[in-house]
Amino acid sequence: MELGRREMIAGAAALAATSGSGLAQPSGRKMGYAIVGLGTYGLGVITPQFANCTMSRLAAVVSGDPEKAKRVAAEHGLPDRSVYSYANFDSIRDNPDVDIVYVCLPNSMHAEYVIRAAKAGKHVMCEKPMAVSVRECEAMIAACKAAGRKLMIGYRCHFEATNLKAIRLVRSGAIGKPHYFRSEHGFVQRDPSVWRLKRALSGGGSLMDIGIYALNAARYITGEEPIAVTAQESTDRSDPRFHEVEDQIAFTLEFPSGVIGSCHSMYSSNQNHILMVGDQGRVEMEPATRYSGNHMWTGRDGRERELIPPPGPGQTQFSAQLDHLPQCIASGREPIVSGEEGLRDMRLIEAIYRSARERQRISLAPARRG
Repeated sequence: MELGRREMIAGAAALAATSGSGLAQPSGRKMGYAIVGLGTYGLGVITPQFANCTMSRLAAVVSGDPEKAKRVAAEHGLPDRSVYSYANFDSIRDNPDVDIVYVCLPNSMHAEYVIRAAKAGKHVMCEKPMAVSVRECEAMIAACKAAGRKLMIGYRCHFEATNLKAIRLVRSGAIGKPHYFRSEHGFVQRDPSVWRLKRALSGGGSLMDIGIYALNAARYITGEEPIAVTAQESTDRSDPRFHEVEDQIAFTLEFPSGVIGSCHSMYSSNQNHILMVGDQGRVEMEPATRYSGNHMWTGRDGRERELIPPPGPGQTQFSAQLDHLPQCIASGREPIVSGEEGLRDMRLIEAIYRSARERQRISLAPARRG
């Protein structure tokens, strides 16, 4: 499979288009985000990324730990009025510095804070998975629509150069007619006390965490919505980590074109892999969805050539994601990963769990993309 300079230029153009650089840009000031939840992700991963943003800035913090919140605010030069607790969160409506609320809380808390943010008149970014049920996702979408506010889900890989290049290659026909997709995502979850292993907070195990990457990638790489799913769970219930949630879950997705997607999520092994095979070649990424350092290969039946996609102009996948929502607010367009995207994944997650529980193939209602 020959992929020359023309393909690389086309890939760069696709990256720019998908990351939203063609959208209208906010005039005047950068839009302000309030980060809700100062845990490992909200504080350690997202907050530092505002330094790479051109349209976004940190404007407020929300935490159950007042001392931490005050310290973080001071470190970022934020005034005292930018510090909120969960109890007084609703008063954020009176802060004109905050345009967007970014919910970085345990899964079971997403719906509450998205709805409260919308009622406070703020646009919302919510981490994935969007919620713990289809019903919650629908309520979140309805609340944002009623308030006239945008809702975007934090699917960062839709802004990551390697994944965008893979999408471009598949769409361009570089691998011929796609036939088979495979993705395995997992890591070793060692601490049995973490919230992710508590069903009341997480809504499930590996599928509701690292498995979302395999599931969402199956949809954005193929560009299709599944028509059926078959799943099987494998969990050692004597392991204290897995008294409440699953460890491994394997699921097969059937797509309208005939593509078969084989996916696996796990909390007992480290894996980060995506493969798309067509009748003229293949695209493979390993690691595929890390915060940095992802790699891509193409070939006929193996890793014959490594491709290095051009990065966005001075941006990371995180800063591109953070800037995309202000672009959409300014232009009036919907985010490329709107609440509807999160809802589609949650419908599939419920079907996967049902299939594993009932040990049968589940046919899915036709889903429309876009």
